Amino acid sequence: MEHRTSAELEGFAEVIRPQKLSKKELLERWALALEKRKGTRLCTLRETEYKPVKERSALRQGNSPLTVAFEDPVLRSAGLTSDRFGEVARFFGLSHGQLHEVVCYCHLGATVAAELVAARVRRLSGRNTTSSFATFAYGYTIAVALLAGTVLLLMAI
Repeated sequence: MEHRTSAELEGFAEVIRPQKLSKKELLERWALALEKRKGTRLCTLRETEYKPVKERSALRQGNSPLTVAFEDPVLRSAGLTSDRFGEVARFFGLSHGQLHEVVCYCHLGATVAAELVAARVRRLSGRNTTSSFATFAYGYTIAVALLAGTVLLLMAI
């Protein structure tokens, strides 16, 4: 095996240096990794809320949102050591309840779109994917359209 410095390797491979990232930056990086898999269905974890802490912490599922985080080289260089539930919660500074909301079968079904998980991860970081006004306006528009359709239907009868 030939030994080379990281400077020499930069010509051959992408060298990723360990970074100190804030919780918000870590969660944003996870969300970006999930968005890169847009259109992909990811597996969820079953019944995380019913398992004892030790058993829950050891849970993992291949092709899950946790796996996406673990496969990201920046997150690994920042210290993520596995795709187990407890390690991911520790690394991102999340409670088991918060992580449960992002990856559990009871909230998302057997599989979930990667972009939906990305939106949930962003909410944990404090960054909304849509403003509350936009959400209100969208809901209001739908309600008005339904009401108008109902009125027109009643007038036609």
